Amino acid sequence: MNRHVILTCAVTGAGDTTAKNPNVPVTPKQIADDCIAAARAGASVAHIHVRDPETGAISHSVDHFREVMERVREADVDIVMNITAGGGGDWIPDAEDPARGGPGTDIQTPAQRHEPVGALLPELCTLDCGSLNFGDMVYVNPADWLREHARLVQAAGVKPELECFDLGHVWFARQLQEEGLIDGDPLYQLCLGIPWGAEADTESMLAMRNRLPRNANWAAFGIGRQQMPMVAQAMLLGGHARVGLEDNLYLKKGVLATNGGLVEKAGDIIENLGGRVMTPAETRAHLRLRDPRTGEVVAQVPGGGA
Repeated sequence: MNRHVILTCAVTGAGDTTAKNPNVPVTPKQIADDCIAAARAGASVAHIHVRDPETGAISHSVDHFREVMERVREADVDIVMNITAGGGGDWIPDAEDPARGGPGTDIQTPAQRHEPVGALLPELCTLDCGSLNFGDMVYVNPADWLREHARLVQAAGVKPELECFDLGHVWFARQLQEEGLIDGDPLYQLCLGIPWGAEADTESMLAMRNRLPRNANWAAFGIGRQQMPMVAQAMLLGGHARVGLEDNLYLKKGVLATNGGLVEKAGDIIENLGGRVMTPAETRAHLRLRDPRTGEVVAQVPGGGA
C-alpha cells in the first residue's frame, strides 16, 4: 500500500459536460479558480485542458493556457501544474466519405499538440500512449507521432505523464523508455473506464500495474461512479490517484460535484486508509520535477516519505 499519495485534480477536460454540471469551469479564469480551489482542498497536482470561453468546446489556444497558468502561479497557494498535450486526436469518419474526417473531428500534429507545453513549460504534461476506440470516435496517435511528441517533450525538459488506456499503451510506453525517449523514472497514469479501453476494476488495474517498469511511479483513475473506488484501489496497490470534473460530475448519486469537493472526498478516503496526500513541494521532490520559480530540478529527500 502507498501511504504517501499524489492526488491530481483534473479540473475540466474537453468533453461535452458543461450542460450536465454547471460547476465545470469554462473560461481561463474559471479554470484557474478551480485549480486554486483544488489546491486549497489539498490536491497535489492540477491537470488542465482549456475551452472556448464562448462555446465551452475544446480549445488549443496557447493564450488560454497561459492565462490559466499565470493566474494559478500568482495565487497564494501552491500546486503542481500538468497541461494536457493529448488534444487534437479526435477522428470521426465522414458519413459519405470515410477517408475524410466528419463533424467533430479535431486532429493536430505532434508539434501542434506540444505548442502550449513548449511555450509555458509546466512541471508535467500528458503523453497519451496510443490510439483507441474512444466512445463513438477514434483517438488517433500513431507510433511515429508518439515518438516525435516524446522527443519534443524531452527537449523541453518537461516530465511526461504517460497516459495508458489499455495494456498495449503500457507496452508502447515501455518501448519509448527503451528507446531513450523518457528521462528518469517514468510516471504512468492508468486511465480506466473509458469506453472502449481498460475497464475500471481491480483486475484491469492490477494487470496494467504488473506490466510497468520496476522504476515507474504510477497513478490511476476511474470515470463516473468508479472514481472514488479507484482512488482506494490505486492506493492499496501502491499507486497514486486522480479525481476531478473531467472524469466524474457527481459527489454522490444525485449530487453534483465541484472540483474542491471531489478532492476533499478523495483526501478523506486516503486518510481513512491510513495515508496522506503529498504536498506540491513533496510531489516535485518525489517525481524530480522542475521548480517553476527557479527552473531547477528539485532534489529527492532520502527517506522523507515523499
